[in-house]
Amino acid sequence: MSKGKLIGVGVGPGDPELLTIKAGKILSEVVVICAPRSAPEKPSIALAIVQPTLSNRKDDYKTLEPVFPMTEDKKSLEEHWDQAADMVAIHLENGDDVAFVTLGDPSIFSTFSYLQKRILGKGYAVEMVPGITSFTGCASAAGIPLVEKDEILVIVPKVDHRLENILDDGDTFVIMKTSRHGELLENTIEADERNKEIISVQNCTMENEEVMKGFVNNKKYLSTTLVKFSRD
Repeated sequence: MSKGKLIGVGVGPGDPELLTIKAGKILSEVVVICAPRSAPEKPSIALAIVQPTLSNRKDDYKTLEPVFPMTEDKKSLEEHWDQAADMVAIHLENGDDVAFVTLGDPSIFSTFSYLQKRILGKGYAVEMVPGITSFTGCASAAGIPLVEKDEILVIVPKVDHRLENILDDGDTFVIMKTSRHGELLENTIEADERNKEIISVQNCTMENEEVMKGFVNNKKYLSTTLVKFSRD
């Protein structure tokens, strides 16, 4: 019996209609859907995005919902990633393909990468299906181009001294999860004397999407800020 394959499926930023045709096809065919959640009591956002596709299935499928906690405790994270890999490996060993659904794209700041390494280490095949990223979704929501000509785009997952060190060399900065950065982000950006446009997007492409000028002033998790500098 041949072994199954783990498929990391990018499901986009939130709108189910932004699911790619290939992603939809895979989700309509695989036997097992793996959808991580940040805590036992919290539903999986990625699973909610693909639910319309799954609802159209005529056959049975299994759903795995391992916990990938939002913590800086490396030991705890490693334990949860190992548990998820063991959970998935059982189905792969039985010959079933497993689709791991992840927000945005599986190659960009995705929890899929931690599972991918472990599954590859166990000797199973892994495939990745790209998805629309949150920051391109945010740019579309804001109605602006991210970069033009030879401009440099910088993606920032965490604001610290590194941002200040590279600020002069970038033209457009995408600040992920803006709500957790606070004054440090604002002070760093405002210190740059170039003309700038600052747009923040919360819950990109979802029904409760909000697009606003400037930085966010609340703690919503799905928040992204686009900062476009002008060299004119």
